[in-house]
Amino acid sequence: MQKNKVTLKQAFQAFIWPRRGLILLGLVLIVISRLAGLVLPGASKYLIDNVIVNKDMQMLKILLAVVAASIIVQAVTSFWLTQLLSVEAQLLISKLRARVQKKILSLPISYFDNNKSGALVSRIMTDVEGVRNLVGTGLVQLVGGTLTSVASLILLIRISPMMTLYVLVPVSIFAFIALKAFGYIRPIFRERGVLNAQVTGRLVETLNGVRVIKGFNAEQQENATFEQGVEMLFQNVKKSLTSTSLMTSSATFLLGIATTGIMGIGGYQIIQGNMTFGDFLAFTLYLGFMIAPIVQMSNIGSQLTEAFAGLDRTEEIMNMEPEDDPSVRTVQLPSVKGDIRFDQVSFAYIEGKEVVHDITFDAPSGSVTALVGTSGSGKTTIAGLAASFLTPDSGMVTIDGIDLSTVSLSSYRRHLGVVLQDDFLFEGTIRENILFPRPDATEEQLQQAVRAAYVNEFTDRFEDGLDTLIGERGVKLSGGQRQRIAIARAILADPKIIILDEATSNLDTESESLIQKSLNELMQGRTTFVIAHRLSTIRKATQILVIENGRIVERGNHQELIDKQGRYYELYTYQARI
Repeated sequence: MQKNKVTLKQAFQAFIWPRRGLILLGLVLIVISRLAGLVLPGASKYLIDNVIVNKDMQMLKILLAVVAASIIVQAVTSFWLTQLLSVEAQLLISKLRARVQKKILSLPISYFDNNKSGALVSRIMTDVEGVRNLVGTGLVQLVGGTLTSVASLILLIRISPMMTLYVLVPVSIFAFIALKAFGYIRPIFRERGVLNAQVTGRLVETLNGVRVIKGFNAEQQENATFEQGVEMLFQNVKKSLTSTSLMTSSATFLLGIATTGIMGIGGYQIIQGNMTFGDFLAFTLYLGFMIAPIVQMSNIGSQLTEAFAGLDRTEEIMNMEPEDDPSVRTVQLPSVKGDIRFDQVSFAYIEGKEVVHDITFDAPSGSVTALVGTSGSGKTTIAGLAASFLTPDSGMVTIDGIDLSTVSLSSYRRHLGVVLQDDFLFEGTIRENILFPRPDATEEQLQQAVRAAYVNEFTDRFEDGLDTLIGERGVKLSGGQRQRIAIARAILADPKIIILDEATSNLDTESESLIQKSLNELMQGRTTFVIAHRLSTIRKATQILVIENGRIVERGNHQELIDKQGRYYELYTYQARI
């Protein structure tokens, strides 16, 4: 965790230095604003000690004009400061979110298997928000507050060195407490990011699985789970509030002591004739100008600490190795013939527990390779290796004789089409989902894909046809309708290599018959991998591989395996009886 800790130097180089011109302008504005703010204490002293005593009306008018001008300067500079830096901070947040989202999408499938989607949403949307306190008004106010405090300190010393020294003792104690508190708070803010991601992730799961929850009458247990997460988040916030309240209470107590002492010392000095009332009023006002930024800086310090905690978590993601590493995957494929070979391929999701062992077979261009076996035998893993979603631990998968692990994934996957058992549809229209792989496809190409997948068989009955809204994940459609849209999407992509993972599993008998015709057309001239529990759908496959416990136990075409009367024969005859 420590290795991902963002330092002040890194934050400065990444966010502040590239915007140095804008931030410098912000600093100039805040210095002007704070200098204008110092006019009032000086004017108050002059008003009491000179103007009122001498009853000088002309000087009173000039004094009021100067104070009014200083107030206008403060208002204008404050407005432009917010406009310049706050807007820039929000722009930076939007760019950072885009960068983090881009980085997350570049990570391998295994990362998504191990992280909840809701947690990733939190990483993208929430963790980067704190950066506004680096580039926005927070950092500038920190610097501006420091300058104001220093300027006020100089003026305080000029009025009364003894009273100033007395004030600096409690202020120094407060500064020490604040520094210690910031070191304690940063890990709390970092943990809050983790907890927030967990709670958000569970909430997204709950909303996506609402039908299952209601179907099993499990609302109460889901409520309890969410309440437990919210309680953990509350306890974390409580810790940080305790720290910040300690700083606030310390400030109140120590500064109260300082004020009490100043009243005594100042009163004594005035009685002795060593200080005028104007001096005492100016000292009190300047003291406020020195202390207010210090108290404000404690709040800004908390915000900056939260920003660094969020950047720590963002840095974790940005340091991860992308799936398509250009330094490793250097080979570009301008075109693909489609010859795929597995050469003694082994793979394990968990180290030491191989899922597939020494798999070797050829899938020539235009062939159909069917993967058959019981659940958990390794069929989907083999398909994932062919689709480049996974990389072998040993052995080699080649495309047209080139090691797939050296090939640029984007150049390979543009020739790849995938239809999964539970294929994902995006919220929107049927048209938008089919056009997803090729948004620039012509209407004729779209209609060809629609007809080939028999999507028009049900869209013709819809009032809005292809422009029918399907709801989140296609919830308004049947399983068979969703599957046909997914197949139409793959047909429109016109891939050279196709992965069909239980592509007809959600279809009724009539729909399966229609889809099988369109799939036969789709497979023509393309290298196809088919995973199917319904063995009747793969009788025409070029080769059938029977997978058991991650190994190929039989191979051949349908008739060869039937004649062998081995494992495939058992599976086929069992299904035929059913």
